[in-house]
Amino acid sequence: DSKEEDNNKTQETQLSVHADDQTRVSNEMDDVTNDLNVPLEQNSSFSGKIEGDTICGASISYDTLSSVRKITITYKGTDCGGFRSRTGSVVLSMPVGMRWKDVGAEITVTYQNLKITRSSDSKSITINGSHILKNVNGGLLRDLLTGRPNITHTISSSNMSITFDDGSQRQWQVARKRVYTLAGGGTITITGNHEEGGVNGSAEWGTDRFGQTFITSITQPLVISGSCQFRLVSGEVKHSRAATSATVTFGLDKDGKPVSCPSGTYYFKLSWTGPAGNTYTYIAPY
Repeated sequence: DSKEEDNNKTQETQLSVHADDQTRVSNEMDDVTNDLNVPLEQNSSFSGKIEGDTICGASISYDTLSSVRKITITYKGTDCGGFRSRTGSVVLSMPVGMRWKDVGAEITVTYQNLKITRSSDSKSITINGSHILKNVNGGLLRDLLTGRPNITHTISSSNMSITFDDGSQRQWQVARKRVYTLAGGGTITITGNHEEGGVNGSAEWGTDRFGQTFITSITQPLVISGSCQFRLVSGEVKHSRAATSATVTFGLDKDGKPVSCPSGTYYFKLSWTGPAGNTYTYIAPY
């Protein structure tokens, strides 16, 4: 009936927008985390080793004389791949006496009005707040080159603030584990690191732009590949909301089929079942 059709249409709209929102927020945070490894490993005050490198579209400054040492990354434009433009800054803080290569070392990562504008449609999100980046098993990523099998980091936050391009602002919680290996030219495997509302593998949870509470769990590990410009190439998440849930599969072409690293755009497929048992799908770029 028309009421059910209207309800399905509302669910479709909200789920598709939320899936895009969550994908963008998590992907952008992953990209920033990849960037953080550059100054963390190149400055001797933080890592104990010196290595020269830069970040596309950003400058790096260091404060190594204060009781809490800081690295500030200031974003000033388009990234290497041309997929986004970023403005704002991210500040890394670590107490004197700690080294990032130490087992259990923790760094506070603070986002300060980091605005990311997607090149394909000029839509933006702005991220504020802080999270804890922890080096679970110690070591630096360059140690992978000398036989270290993996490096594991976790990200945890209770106060990430996301402002969407319609002006709505929401608080999100984050709990993710990132495992780095040399496989496939460098691979980062991401899983959820929390149980929220009885949902294992929870990676993000909070309230979406429509005011609906949600839990996003990673049901198949998200894989970021160095051989594909460190883009998200595969994985699956589940969005659980009050009225329904949906599955999102990554690493697809525009027809929803798995694809190896494309020269252009990756797509995700959103799938959910309506109240009458009908299955719906939505395919969009990311």
